[in-house]
Amino acid sequence: MKFLLFVEGSTERALPDFFRSWLDSRLSQRVGIKPVCFEGWHDYYDGIVRKVEQSLSGKSGADVIGAIGLLDLYGPTFYPQDQKGASERYAWAKQHLEKKVGHPRFRQHFAVHETEAWLLANPEIFPDQVRKALPGKRPEDVNFDEPPAKLLDRLYRAKLGKRYKKVIDGANLFQDLRPEIAAEKCHSLQALLNDMLQLAHASGLGKETDS
Repeated sequence: MKFLLFVEGSTERALPDFFRSWLDSRLSQRVGIKPVCFEGWHDYYDGIVRKVEQSLSGKSGADVIGAIGLLDLYGPTFYPQDQKGASERYAWAKQHLEKKVGHPRFRQHFAVHETEAWLLANPEIFPDQVRKALPGKRPEDVNFDEPPAKLLDRLYRAKLGKRYKKVIDGANLFQDLRPEIAAEKCHSLQALLNDMLQLAHASGLGKETDS
């Protein structure tokens, strides 16, 4: 049994292990998480309906618990002009994409504003020079003007003399991040994990002690 994780690029390659580390202790058996990568959010938006339909139909979808779509809230431009705030854009875009796909086992989620916000939830995983320079605000309150990856790139340049690389630095940091810590501070992550758990329980993978 497995989840499909639809993401906008290969930089999210560290996420399956990260999510699975949270699910393992809450399910009766270990599940797989297979990433399905698009080439940016444009490709994701144009192709998500076809990809989900192909992946969940027939024999190919027989062992799929659910399909989880994940985009950064920062970046896409398909929001209506009157949707300015993060919470407004999140609510509108989640409903919009789930309706667009129209499959009962598909759940759309967003990282507010990027998956790097989840890393910011635990400053202890960063090098000391970067950690000491992090702003003392909730990770999801980092705004659209300087979203988390841009913030980290600025601090890495200033404090370490190098760029922050999502594929390398981000992947390494996710190995040290505990999902429980990140989910406590990032409501968008907690909502995603809860959806995965609910779908798994609906597939009969809940532990016997679950009510």
